[in-house]
Amino acid sequence: MSAAHHPWLSIVGIGEDGLDGLSGAARALVATAETLVGGARHLAMVPPAATDAVERMIWATPLSETVEAIAARRGQRVVVLATGDPLWYGIGVTLARRFPPDEMTVLPQPGAFSLAAAKLLWPLARCATLTVHGRPLDRILLHLAPGARLLLLSHDGGTPNRIAALLRERGWGPSVLTVLERLGGPDEAVSGGTAADAWRDRRFGDLNTIAVECRAGPAARPLSRLAGLPDDAFEHDGQLTKREVRAATLAALAPLPGERLWDVGAGCGSVAIEWLRAAPRMEAVAVEGRAERCAMIARNAAALGVSDLAVASGRAPHALDGLPEPDAVFIGGGASDPAVLERCWAALRSGGRLVANAVTIEGEAALLAWQAAHGGDLTRIAVSRASPIGPYLGWRPLMPVTQIAVVKS
Repeated sequence: MSAAHHPWLSIVGIGEDGLDGLSGAARALVATAETLVGGARHLAMVPPAATDAVERMIWATPLSETVEAIAARRGQRVVVLATGDPLWYGIGVTLARRFPPDEMTVLPQPGAFSLAAAKLLWPLARCATLTVHGRPLDRILLHLAPGARLLLLSHDGGTPNRIAALLRERGWGPSVLTVLERLGGPDEAVSGGTAADAWRDRRFGDLNTIAVECRAGPAARPLSRLAGLPDDAFEHDGQLTKREVRAATLAALAPLPGERLWDVGAGCGSVAIEWLRAAPRMEAVAVEGRAERCAMIARNAAALGVSDLAVASGRAPHALDGLPEPDAVFIGGGASDPAVLERCWAALRSGGRLVANAVTIEGEAALLAWQAAHGGDLTRIAVSRASPIGPYLGWRPLMPVTQIAVVKS
């Protein structure tokens, strides 16, 4: 290993028990550091007598300033103190993006999720583990299901009340909440109650973890993660890929964890939203030319737990300029324009999937021409729904949809 790539940067997980809870190796790294980095709380756990004239650096705002200050000390012995497991929603994730692995050493401690699961006797592998620190609370909505268990890293002492209020609003008031403060230390505290009646005026300490055992009330509406949400799960103005067609469209798009979708002519964003709900680490960009629909897309995304959906306002193909490369493209509006098809096809990576739906004769003609030039599978989707005719039921057909699905070789 060259000197330039010697492991000079160490990230040491530390708990509420401070230095006493560290392994011998971790204590040695702290004791021999030339620069010690952390929050004020972490640095206070290391008394001055434990290190000899070491430089101490508190995280600045923005965080990037301190990251670059660390980079300027490359080759020195720099130790970063972090809460628990630094690579589980911790500073280790940020530093791992900045520095190569052969320059870093990470020594984790049990994190908040492990400590909370141990306190509650919850099998950690069967819990959804999320952070709402600096992130929208509505991201928990994706994970609400009867009997589901959520472990949440809190933003501050007011987060438990905001979580309880959100659950009440969505009909999950019977859900049991447990707030675990300063886990693993002498000031550890545990409080419990239901979302319907818990802590309406209480503020907790800023360092807390929230456990939620989901229980549906009469007004709750549990929604599947599988494709084909009910049409009325979305706010829309009629520009909506209907449930049955949407399910077939998502099947053709074949989402895999970590992939990115372009939803072109997104309407109310239903396909992009269901793409994000389908698997972990998904990304999507909804491209829509009408501003009022862009706002509608954002509201739908928040209501369905995927508020990280990116919305690009503008008409394709020009609105596609500068967007990150997609793994899959869905064209729900604009399929009759050959320029849109060509631009999306050019942007798609090798092995990516393009799916386009058309309901007009002009759109169908464009897809037929596209299939003749590029291949792919053509499908015609015709759906009828039963609806009242006087005292009886009769079939009312929806507009048939012509769909092309093609994989780029």
